[in-house]
Amino acid sequence: MATNPADVSGPQGAAAPIYRTSPTAVEALEAHLAQHPEDLPVHTQDWDVSRSDLYVEDRWQPIFAEMRAKAPINKITGSPFGDYWNVTTHKLIQHVESLPDIFSSSWKNGGITILDRKDDLVEDQRFELPMFIAMDRPEHTGQRRTVAPAFTPAEMTRLSDDLRARTGEVLDALPYGETFDWVEKVSIELTTQMLAILFDFPWKDRHLLSFWSDWAGDTEVALIPGLDEVRHSMLMEMAAYFTGLWQERANAGEAPDLISRMIHSDAMNAMSPQEYMGNLVLLIVGGNDTTRNTMSGIVHSMDKFPDQRALFESDASIIPNAVQECIRFQTPLAHMRRTATEDTDLFGHEIKAGEKVILWYISANRDEAVFDNPDALDFTRENARRHLAFGYGIHRCVGARLAELQLRILLEEMHARRMRVNVVGVVERVRANFVHGFRKLEVRLEKF
Repeated sequence: MATNPADVSGPQGAAAPIYRTSPTAVEALEAHLAQHPEDLPVHTQDWDVSRSDLYVEDRWQPIFAEMRAKAPINKITGSPFGDYWNVTTHKLIQHVESLPDIFSSSWKNGGITILDRKDDLVEDQRFELPMFIAMDRPEHTGQRRTVAPAFTPAEMTRLSDDLRARTGEVLDALPYGETFDWVEKVSIELTTQMLAILFDFPWKDRHLLSFWSDWAGDTEVALIPGLDEVRHSMLMEMAAYFTGLWQERANAGEAPDLISRMIHSDAMNAMSPQEYMGNLVLLIVGGNDTTRNTMSGIVHSMDKFPDQRALFESDASIIPNAVQECIRFQTPLAHMRRTATEDTDLFGHEIKAGEKVILWYISANRDEAVFDNPDALDFTRENARRHLAFGYGIHRCVGARLAELQLRILLEEMHARRMRVNVVGVVERVRANFVHGFRKLEVRLEKF
């Protein structure tokens, strides 16, 4: 890997944590576009839902609804992300996900996001991050099997008491009668704490995990001249830090943290530096952005639907189903990408080998054919668990149980404290077509 672990704050280093001295991905993007508005990607087609302004302005719903009604499979050409197929309904996405040999997830074919490989670069200039979610069978099977034991029901039981105590500490530290940012004080703090526990990551530097997650998950940054190189450098700093942790754990015995599980497994102990970093990005983005943005989405949606907040406040028994409904309603990752490995027919549409197929989970979770009144939050929804926010098939999110546990404990601890969260100030969403969430959510607390 390119940098030395001692160059960053880590197990061997003493430098100031990067996240305190460097801009976040969103800050860097905003600063660049303020000076160079001409670099903003230009989208010319109405159904080109790769445009990030749809999500930062929260106006994506009617466009997907129109596609589901008129052309649930359709092709976009000439977008800033290249040509791609939109797949927008629940049934169609499940169909594609059930054919992983035809619709590949492999990084070698393009990976799992709408971004394309830079095949015009020579081999040593490409910045590619192999990860098990971006692998096909059989490589995917062995690497997923290595990580999966960290998320078994027994592990959830082992983690739950500590998770509940930490959640309570965070909630008890919140001020009443003052406006504060729920994203910063609760969502980021709780998810970075959980990730630090999973990795046995140095506690003082845990906020690096959310900092790196933002840079890794921001597809828009990768389109901006110059910022793609900054993104590369941020992830190489992450790689340097984790290389130090790997070297420490390699000399220790087996342990339940994720790094040790990788080191002591046949499927992952001989990973290349790029593959190691790719799997770290997967686990960090998967464990941070998804849960973090649903934690913010819970608060925002209950404020938007006061009848459901009143139901939550009056009846704690609805919390398990409310968790599933909030995940459906938020859909923290908007899409996953697959690439056709052969010419194939997809319900009357001829998909050519090598073409990019985008599965819009954010649309499937609002599919009227599956969910009644899908744009409403309904904690009593009988089929809330049918959401596709965790994916479907062999690539279904390996950490789904942990995400559900974190969200359930958060709601239970809020209920136990009779905590009502009112959105009273700025609401800023993430400018991205992959991660779907909140950058800032100003709130004020009261008792119910």
